[in-house]
Amino acid sequence: MDVLKRLDDSLDLVEEERLLLDAVRALCRDRIAPRSAAYDQSGEFPWDNVKAINDLGLNAMFIPEEYGGAGMSYVSYLATVREIAKACAATGLTWGATFHAVKPVVDFASVEQKARLLPRIAAGGLVSLCITEPTAGSDATGMKTRFTPDGDHIVIQGGKTFITNGEEADLHVVFGKWFGIENDKAAISVVLVEKDAAGLAVTGKEDKMGLRASSTVSLSFDAVRVPRANLLCEPGDGLKILFAALNKSRPSIAAHALGIARVAFEDAVAYINQRRQSGRNIIEFQGIQFMLADMATDLALCESWLWRVGAMIDRGEDDIGIESSMLKMRASDLAMRITTDAVQLHGGYGYCKDYPVERYMRDAKITQIYEGTNQIHRQLIGRSFIEK
Repeated sequence: MDVLKRLDDSLDLVEEERLLLDAVRALCRDRIAPRSAAYDQSGEFPWDNVKAINDLGLNAMFIPEEYGGAGMSYVSYLATVREIAKACAATGLTWGATFHAVKPVVDFASVEQKARLLPRIAAGGLVSLCITEPTAGSDATGMKTRFTPDGDHIVIQGGKTFITNGEEADLHVVFGKWFGIENDKAAISVVLVEKDAAGLAVTGKEDKMGLRASSTVSLSFDAVRVPRANLLCEPGDGLKILFAALNKSRPSIAAHALGIARVAFEDAVAYINQRRQSGRNIIEFQGIQFMLADMATDLALCESWLWRVGAMIDRGEDDIGIESSMLKMRASDLAMRITTDAVQLHGGYGYCKDYPVERYMRDAKITQIYEGTNQIHRQLIGRSFIEK
């Protein structure tokens, strides 16, 4: 583990961020990880873990100081996501999804909108990002949700599916099409919908393979009326906001996936160091050592790319779409492979719920699907080399 620990220790964090990360690790060890199996079994929303995160004030990490936040670096946020995902992947997604959803507000909202909405998120509120629809997954231009202006209000009609935190969120960042703009891309706009808005309803809750304690629901917007002041930027600015949001959320998904991969690797190493076959510990077999070598090398390389992309974002670089796609694709593929290998290294026990590796494998799968399927990311990466 020394090589991976040295990589962790090399993170360029200021003292305040390093101390906070140490506190997060202690919180994960003492309070979040011990509850992860029970939450996975029950599928209940992890309110105890959310409270523990809020007790530490972690939402403040991604909110500017002038709105009640701490304004820490993106790299420190990624490191925190990874630690929480190691302890409980469902809780890690619950917290990370709030960052994904609130970042467009931080980056694009007016001063009035920020002053009105961000302090409650810094204090521990949850946010949902409402993009996906039955006809709009990887292709967001297929969405049917409509925003119709009506005087000083906007009327929202439509529905969303696969919405993380959708039932619990204090704020929904909703993507839809502005009535009267015919071009599918030019029509995409963003409206902020606060909790308990009349006409907003949860219409279904998914019973998932993994990340079972993370809430995933369908939402209906039945003539939901919100003030025109809740429009983010201008009508038609949605695609610009969406691409900027994805550039920040995809590295976050990668950190989440790498948290799952790291804990699966660490559990597998611990197991094969004490499990004996034919009079030897399993780790002494050459074939097993070859598996470990591949897993550890790929993990170290992928985590190095995670910190590199995080540093690019901290420097304010905007043209990082391909780097983010590479990172999300490789991290999620690696999480699936390492968790599968961890199950294999546990033998028959790996297939049983007495050991957590079967949960890690179930949790890892979705990371290859959301925030753009890995097939889409391969297409984005590949076509970036077409000479224009």
